[in-house]
Amino acid sequence: MKLSRILLAGALLLALAGVGYVSQRQDTPGVKIAQAAQKFVDSLTAEQKAKALIAFDSKERTNWWFVPREDKQKKSTRKGLPLKEMTEPQKKAALALVAAGTSASGNEKAVTIMSLESILLELEKGKGPTRDPEWYFFSIFGNPSKSGKWGWRVEGHHLSLNFTLDGTEVVSATPTVFAANPATVKSGSRKGLRTLPEADDLAIELFKSLDDSQKKVAYHDKPFPEPQQATVKPDVGEPTGLVAAKMTDKQRGTLLKLVESYAHRVAPEIAEAQLRDVRKGGVDKIHFAYTGGTEPGKGHTYRVHGPTFVIEVLNVQADSAKNPANHIHSAWRRLPVDFGLTE
Repeated sequence: MKLSRILLAGALLLALAGVGYVSQRQDTPGVKIAQAAQKFVDSLTAEQKAKALIAFDSKERTNWWFVPREDKQKKSTRKGLPLKEMTEPQKKAALALVAAGTSASGNEKAVTIMSLESILLELEKGKGPTRDPEWYFFSIFGNPSKSGKWGWRVEGHHLSLNFTLDGTEVVSATPTVFAANPATVKSGSRKGLRTLPEADDLAIELFKSLDDSQKKVAYHDKPFPEPQQATVKPDVGEPTGLVAAKMTDKQRGTLLKLVESYAHRVAPEIAEAQLRDVRKGGVDKIHFAYTGGTEPGKGHTYRVHGPTFVIEVLNVQADSAKNPANHIHSAWRRLPVDFGLTE
């Protein structure tokens, strides 16, 4: 009797463990993304679906941009369905998809980037490209399902999120671009807001911590160029700058914090998978290169280049109020290619 009770207790524990495991599997980012994508699709009309749904093997899937895309009449040339053409429930479903693919902080950054368009509209007074917080376009590539390849994208000015899935497994979450103009809001009710503080602060902290000989290796003679849009393979050449193997433990720690800050813009489990690749590739093989100044208002660019990824950052442009070096572009890309493709 005692043995049977022990066996029964063991069976119950195994059953509960199994339930816990199933519950965890149902709670993965891929499952959440698939459910959110399907809910979004189900909310659309036939006319809206014609804009939002695109074949998985379409070349449009890799035609990504984070700059304004419009013709001379200020009509958008982006594909996808913009928030502006959605009902309130549809907008909620679209933004829930963004939240499913990002971390809490990443989601906050994405929504904040969209909201900065209101500041640009006020500053530029219609003299520049269209500035509209609802000009962010959602595309679903293929059919969200438990099997088969599909993907989704949201993009607009200063934001491009691209996810590729195989069923409910996230195969790729790159390219990922977050940018901000102004990088620091200088006036108005949101004065002091910084959308991407760690992108500047940690890189500057790391560069300042280097000794003279390390700085000489890390310093790049020319500013790095903008991340190449509408590409599947980052054209960044060989790593340059100071390799992590020649940093102190404290410096490597700052470097890793910088890398982690980019990875953790997406959902935690996706970020951890990316960081596992970083560690597998070898932390000591990561290179850090920097050019420009380190004080506010001084333009600078930098690159963090490891065997499995590259981070590309520029803060050289003035913002729309003419404040110097207050307009930041930052990208995380997978090596050797994005979108879950093979070389």
